[in-house]
Amino acid sequence: MSKEQPLVSIVTPSFNQAKFLRQTMDSVLSQDYPRVEYLVIDGGSTDGSLQIIQKYEDRLAYWESTPDKGQTDAINKGFDRAKGKYLAWLNSDDIYQPGAISEAVAYLEAHPEVGMVYGDCSFIDAEGQKIGDFPAAQTDYQRLRRGYVHIPQQSAFFRADLWQAAGPLDPSFYFAMDYDLWVRLAEQAPVVYLPGYHWASFRLHGDAKTIAADARCWPEMLRVHYREGGSWLSPIVFKYGLRKIAAPWINWRRKRMFRKSKNEM
Repeated sequence: MSKEQPLVSIVTPSFNQAKFLRQTMDSVLSQDYPRVEYLVIDGGSTDGSLQIIQKYEDRLAYWESTPDKGQTDAINKGFDRAKGKYLAWLNSDDIYQPGAISEAVAYLEAHPEVGMVYGDCSFIDAEGQKIGDFPAAQTDYQRLRRGYVHIPQQSAFFRADLWQAAGPLDPSFYFAMDYDLWVRLAEQAPVVYLPGYHWASFRLHGDAKTIAADARCWPEMLRVHYREGGSWLSPIVFKYGLRKIAAPWINWRRKRMFRKSKNEM
């Protein structure tokens, strides 16, 4: 490891994702950045995940496989142990693209006023085939409060000292804990989007929270909106109404998208 470059801590929360876990871990451990501290927090999986993690244990800074309170709890547990200057989490069904960590660190090192940087992210199906692009865009605290998120969690990297000021993740959120964190981070420091930098892939599959529990996201986002002093006349409230009407079609389209991709292989 190069002592001149800052340490980056990556946490992977995992539970019964053996089908995808190896690819996720490989995508972290194959990064060209020389100082990565990788922590895997498994919730007591029974599907073979433990055996996969143990094969990598000599390359991990820390791992455990014990029952926990879910994804948010696992991420918080990982960051409690993290020692890096920069932090990120990568869920156990998503993957990093080559060079993601190096490019993110280079930007954060060159722009000390920026609290978080994020790049582009693609959607992939269960087999790893690209099926779309995440609609990433530049946002800020004021726009985040109104529901203009456009931050792909998979490609976001932020400063550990900012996490100490604004974290941890709120365990009362099941779906929108990342949105809640982005709002709190952006209140403390600028967040910056780097278009054209493809840093991650977001996997959509039948067991993914994005597919299985999407209806829980928007009510949680509204909790954040009202907590931050938002009005019921805000665009996010209007968007929620439209989303409720369109939800069946949106979820049908997402499921069809990755099923079609699978059938075409």
